[in-house]
Amino acid sequence: MKSEKLNFKLHSSDYQELWSLDANVAFLNHGSYGACPKAVLELQQSLRSQLEQDPVNFFGRKWEPLLDNARSKLAAFINADIQDLVFIPNATTGVNSVLRSLRFSPDDEILTTNHEYNACRNALNFIANRTGARIVVAKVPFPLESPQQVITAVLEKVSSKTRLALLDHITSQTGLIFPIQQLVKELQAQGVETLIDGAHAPGMILLNMQEIGATYYTGNCHKWLSAPKGAAFLYVRRDKQPEIHPLTISHGANSSRTDKSRFQLEFDWMGTDDPTAYMCVPEAIAFMGSLLPGGWKELMQRNHQLVLQARDLLCTALQVQPPCPDEMIGSMAVVPMPVSLENRSHIWLHDELLDQFGIQVQVVPWQESPRMLIRISAQIYNTLEQYQFLAKALKNLGVAK
Repeated sequence: MKSEKLNFKLHSSDYQELWSLDANVAFLNHGSYGACPKAVLELQQSLRSQLEQDPVNFFGRKWEPLLDNARSKLAAFINADIQDLVFIPNATTGVNSVLRSLRFSPDDEILTTNHEYNACRNALNFIANRTGARIVVAKVPFPLESPQQVITAVLEKVSSKTRLALLDHITSQTGLIFPIQQLVKELQAQGVETLIDGAHAPGMILLNMQEIGATYYTGNCHKWLSAPKGAAFLYVRRDKQPEIHPLTISHGANSSRTDKSRFQLEFDWMGTDDPTAYMCVPEAIAFMGSLLPGGWKELMQRNHQLVLQARDLLCTALQVQPPCPDEMIGSMAVVPMPVSLENRSHIWLHDELLDQFGIQVQVVPWQESPRMLIRISAQIYNTLEQYQFLAKALKNLGVAK
């Protein structure tokens, strides 16, 4: 095993030196929590030092201009109006903030899919149990052959009682890019508001809030944007902002200020915390966009092509077919495990790959056959040789041929 790890080290990307990642680990799971570059972390540390040198001065004079600057840079990156954005710690907070703000009754239906992220499905269950609203689940097949199957599955479940649709932009378990823009358009034509969980989208694919047209959209900045942990955003359409409140009610609820909306006044200050992750978003956007000559567009395309190559070689090793078309993949791809693994847990496979081979990769359970999926991520610090090493490890474990 030692020689295997040494061989792996020779295939590490030069870009990995820009991160604090363990050089002894093939980190193929950027999608779960992201990974923040050293340069961005250095800025965060500088901001934290400023905060601690004089907390009163920092929060009294520096905090709001820095926050507004970060909001401005993020708004430009995702083509949103500044007035429609607030920072939050993570996308799950965004989903909860919207669901807990809206009023539902037993006559209402909330539509989602069987690919919905577990944490957000739990939030739906909480709301349904409290209000009596009914959760309707559209069963999107997996594997699948086209984005149209997603649209058909969702629209078939719309009824006159459908009040809201909670949909992933990029699914966590299956790594699929849903055709969100078309779904939003079709649902709104039937009077259904949309809450889009875009946890993986910022930095993986080009985002345009104006074109998507969702009522509510939340996304993480700490994943593919590579900002520090605890940075995310919530977008709310202007006409709906008076209805939406943060989970923590604080000073903004009765502020006499008129230069900002109640929406931003409430979300911007939810009590004392460390806001430096938000303030590092502009640096993360600039840093990641500077790594390749073509900027963010080239970075996204490079990661997309790498993950497709990696998926194909793993599919060959496992003797399975790609479970979705290339157009539904960004920088994450899922490979179904052979049926013969159904008697082994996903935790077992994850731990064996990490402990024996130094490979950090996501292994996820799925509710139908195949019962287990390997989800690989591709970031600029990854190389094709790392996925070849993964295929070799799977063969060693008796999983691949």
